[in-house]
Amino acid sequence: MEGGALAVAEKLARFLARSGVESALIGAVALAAHRYPRSTEDIDLAVGMDPRRLEELAQQLRNEGFSTEVSLPDDLDPLGGVLRVQAEGVERIEIVNFCNPPAGGFPALIEAALRKATPLREGATLRVVTLQHLILFKLYAGGVKSKNDVLELMSRNPELDLNELRAMCQQFRMDRRLELWLRDLQSTNE
Repeated sequence: MEGGALAVAEKLARFLARSGVESALIGAVALAAHRYPRSTEDIDLAVGMDPRRLEELAQQLRNEGFSTEVSLPDDLDPLGGVLRVQAEGVERIEIVNFCNPPAGGFPALIEAALRKATPLREGATLRVVTLQHLILFKLYAGGVKSKNDVLELMSRNPELDLNELRAMCQQFRMDRRLELWLRDLQSTNE
């Protein structure tokens, strides 16, 4: 990922922190931080907040010179909306909200992931979720692309404690999907 996009993501992470919103990298940049670089068209920051704040944050970012677009959730949306941020000359940055009362979203996962997230580099505000939490986000997202990402992450991180991952998946009720995907990993390795 080009330095300019990460610099903008760092600026957004600082902006969110000043606004009282914790954030952490998920998506392709997080995959790269965990030994699986792949191409992407955007940078994804995960947050957990009241969806009604997205419009307010978008306006503040527009005042700072960014272009923004907000997708608010409906009552059945599993996500709490997305705030897309664009700066000249860099990839789009998506602030993905994992809280959506009354539909729920996944506030427990985002809270746990933010608690354990670590700085992308020393002194940075921009943080990345742990390998286990990244796998949980991919399990939550589902789909072929996420499944392939999980299988690649696991093959590139052989030191991953599978028992710890299974316990985390059970805690978030994603253990059945994990086991299905693990069977696929095992069958491709045979």
